[in-house]
Amino acid sequence: QVFDAGDYFGIMQVEEVDDEEEGDEEMEEQLKKKPNPGNGPCFKVIVTNENGLQASNPNSVFLIDHAWTYRAEHARQQLLHVPGLLHRMANLMGIDFHGEIPDEGSIEQVLQEMWKYNQTYQLSQGTAEEKVPVWYIMDEFGSRIQHSDQPSFAAAPLFYMPQKIAYTVLWPLRDLETGDEVTRDYAHGETDRLIRKCVLLPWVPDEVLDVSCFTPEPSDEYYQAILAENKEKLPVAMNPPVYAKDKVFKVFTDIQQVLNNLTHPRFVFTDSEGEADILYNFSHFKDYRKLSEERPGVMVNQFPCENLLTVKDCLASVARRAGGPDGPRWLPRTFNLQTELPQFISYFQQRDRRGEDNHWICKPWNLARSLDTHITNSLNSIIRHRESSPKVVCKYIEDPVLFHREDVGMVKFDIRYVVLLRSVKPLRLYSYDVFWLRFSNRAFSLDDLDDYEKHFTVMNYAPGVTLKQVHCEDFIPLFEKQYPEYPWTTVQADIFKAFAELFQVASAKPAPLGICDYPSSRAIYAIDLMLKWDTGRDGKRIMQPQILEVNFNPDCDRACKYHPTFFNDVFSTLFLDEPDNCHVTGIV
Repeated sequence: QVFDAGDYFGIMQVEEVDDEEEGDEEMEEQLKKKPNPGNGPCFKVIVTNENGLQASNPNSVFLIDHAWTYRAEHARQQLLHVPGLLHRMANLMGIDFHGEIPDEGSIEQVLQEMWKYNQTYQLSQGTAEEKVPVWYIMDEFGSRIQHSDQPSFAAAPLFYMPQKIAYTVLWPLRDLETGDEVTRDYAHGETDRLIRKCVLLPWVPDEVLDVSCFTPEPSDEYYQAILAENKEKLPVAMNPPVYAKDKVFKVFTDIQQVLNNLTHPRFVFTDSEGEADILYNFSHFKDYRKLSEERPGVMVNQFPCENLLTVKDCLASVARRAGGPDGPRWLPRTFNLQTELPQFISYFQQRDRRGEDNHWICKPWNLARSLDTHITNSLNSIIRHRESSPKVVCKYIEDPVLFHREDVGMVKFDIRYVVLLRSVKPLRLYSYDVFWLRFSNRAFSLDDLDDYEKHFTVMNYAPGVTLKQVHCEDFIPLFEKQYPEYPWTTVQADIFKAFAELFQVASAKPAPLGICDYPSSRAIYAIDLMLKWDTGRDGKRIMQPQILEVNFNPDCDRACKYHPTFFNDVFSTLFLDEPDNCHVTGIV
């Protein structure tokens, strides 16, 4: 409650020196290097207390208020509607804004500039929604502390539970005298020179074009590390178990949809995990070694190392086995922001030079339902998003195949297929004959990138948002009417070809570099994809499938509702090897 920073610090405006008065080239160079080149005036924070500040003094610790705390997807709405917010942010960022009413131009400028001022934290508890990273901008004092590679202060966010408020704690790293500048390291914790240069680009613009944008597949050690981190124990080698032709299998499951819908006479439920023949679990199974040693005949609904498909950064790295330097045609160009930041920036800047589209989508490795997912053409924004949670950045599909909705116009849509993996060696893969469609609610265009209902298709989790449902049997004739030159059988054949290639490369190497060929494993996955316009080898326009993600244990609510035999079909195909009359098509 004691506002005493003014007794110790002052904010100084740095005056520009006129060219005529000062012909000094060194001075010019220094000015070019100043930390926040841009439209506004340059500020510095300096120590003004006549006794300076002692690092060992417990009173040399300061709290900085946060002027604005928000989630990235709400920023535009808050600038529009929160009284005084746009005014304060524009002032803080040196943007001219004199009007009373927020205007689009000023809001756009703040949304661009804010990535130079943003800091982030996330809560470690709560629902998936509550754990989405929070961004904040420190007050005028905190925001004017400049960067230095040899900082005089450190700063870190502190969440103060009694008030449920976050502050930034600021403390000196060494003794300071009157007149010394207060600085902090904007790339705190990064020691690699190239990565530091990349992380600092929002404040110190530079080109990274000399870095190759080629991203080879990661080393074997990378996959070993993932296995260790997942605490998965691989099974011992064993022969595939053989079952009697009329055996009735005991199923242990914690999935309500299975309990409610599996009615096939050769499967009965048991409450005892110990006596089950089939473990059909919702959560990830870890100790395959123990299972393979003690109960080799027990079948399980997942494969060791299947995270190589279901986690977005792994999906991108194994997919590189199928394609050239840009990866296979069926996967959007993807970079892992933790490990491939310089390559991404180089690729972004090269595209920029060539005048190519540079819209990208930033996704967390491990959150579903489009949480914390952002579409942007701002390099600064992507670089800063890397600080919040591990992310991949994928080329945004700027020319998707659209679907005409009577009520709305031409909208984006995505398609979900359920695939059934019966075995890895030999590879046996089926697709369920029913696929599901999801549509955007607003006509597509490459603008309003934060308009969820224009750019996203996942509507069944957003409250109060309409969910447009079209059954696949109705969709196919409508699609063929809109695109008479593209019969659905041809489109689907290309989709299945992409699935086949993906599973072939994902199982081409032994675990943990590939999906483990455990004979007692079976699994279903949901693959989400879109179609984009591309140019074929003959120069004709083609619809190129783009695999977006592979989901483990997908929500089969809609499947069961409209196709009551869904789990009977799945279980017959996977556990009885009776795919006939089960509404499945063999892919591999």
